Amino acid sequence: MPNDLAVSEPQITPPAAESKPNKGWRRERDQASLPEVFRSVRIPKNGSTFRKFLAFAGPGYMVAVGYMDPGNWATDLAGGSQFGYTLLSVIMLSNLMAIVLQALSGKLGIVTGRDLAQACRDHYSKPVNFGLWILCELAIAACDLAEVIGAAIALNLLFNIPILYGVILTALDVLIILFLQNKGFRYLEALVIALIVTIGLCFAFELFWSSPDIGGVMKGFIPTTEIIKNPEMLYIAIGILGATVMPHNLYLHSSIVQTRQYEQTALGKRQAIRFSTWDSTIALFFALFINAAILIIAAAVFHTAGRTDVAEIGQAYHLLAPMLGTSMAAILFGVALLASGQNSTLTGTLAGQIVMEGFLNIRLAPWLRRLITRMIAIIPAVIVTAMYGEKGTMDLLILSQVILSLQLSFAVVPLVQFTGNKQKMGQFVNPMWLNILAWLIAIIIMGLNIYLLIRTFAG
Repeated sequence: MPNDLAVSEPQITPPAAESKPNKGWRRERDQASLPEVFRSVRIPKNGSTFRKFLAFAGPGYMVAVGYMDPGNWATDLAGGSQFGYTLLSVIMLSNLMAIVLQALSGKLGIVTGRDLAQACRDHYSKPVNFGLWILCELAIAACDLAEVIGAAIALNLLFNIPILYGVILTALDVLIILFLQNKGFRYLEALVIALIVTIGLCFAFELFWSSPDIGGVMKGFIPTTEIIKNPEMLYIAIGILGATVMPHNLYLHSSIVQTRQYEQTALGKRQAIRFSTWDSTIALFFALFINAAILIIAAAVFHTAGRTDVAEIGQAYHLLAPMLGTSMAAILFGVALLASGQNSTLTGTLAGQIVMEGFLNIRLAPWLRRLITRMIAIIPAVIVTAMYGEKGTMDLLILSQVILSLQLSFAVVPLVQFTGNKQKMGQFVNPMWLNILAWLIAIIIMGLNIYLLIRTFAG
């Protein structure tokens, strides 16, 4: 690893030693976000723009894994098998919205020295802050639940391990996190990127074998009024849009951008914002490729053959091999699912720590925080799997997405509010066009999630 990218010992700078906080904040920051890795990655002061960008690259990929987790697979499969390539435009639109929100999240952390949870704690009253913390913890538990179930399903499909045992085995990933965190934050980022590359390669082969209609794919990226006119298509489209932006990613990104030792000056922060935005934007285009690939494969293989009923992960796995004529199609699908579930749990741990420390200003040992998070996710999965089997886990997966939809607005609105406040952001406040765009995205997300929840509970 080049010297300019090496991990150094964490250098926690007291708030007083940094540039003074803007007058929009009620008090100075209590402690650094993720203090064990805060400002631990060196940034080269000299060298090319590309070398500096490489030093900033990493956090965007850790964020991107939340956009390709097992919770998204079902909606992509259903959209492709039922409606062909038509909903590709929805995946692209949701990805563009995510790019804007993640860029704002990174900017908040870089400019203010606070993650989103710490910013909420400073801005809102104690009752409101406590409510936001509870909602966020529920969302993280729900997200972790989806990843646990996804990884357990992958273990079942690949190795015939009963889902109940697979759920329990996923708890062992806590050892991976603790080991890599002790080695340095760059090692954790490297593992995440390696798993993303694995997922991408698996789906590249799947796309090759499925031989999609290139013209149909290109046409699918163009929005059509048919999506609005067809109630069933609209419902799945809202599911794709509503479940794409993960609320915990906004907390996560605002924290992990602060692992870089960028200069605490206006110029240094502006450079950090630019490189951080490039990092997250490029990484989210990888997520776009993965989600689009799932839908394209479902359209090319299932929709073309008249199998418009495929909406479950296990069902797709068992159909891929016979329909594509190679057993490797199913194996790579399972490998990608396992990598997706495992990857998402790695970042979910950090999000849980950030939220608890940011909202409540209390610290737990990393292993204890991880254990609590995993138990909250694993216990419901174990109980439901033991009582209702695989069908119950799929219902639980759907419920987890509903909980995520409920919480999303409570993360998006504060983010847009803070980054659009000149007193809090100073010269880095959102320009008028970006503020309008951000609020429009927030309103669209709130409206779609409300509609999705009504439809879900109405059956």
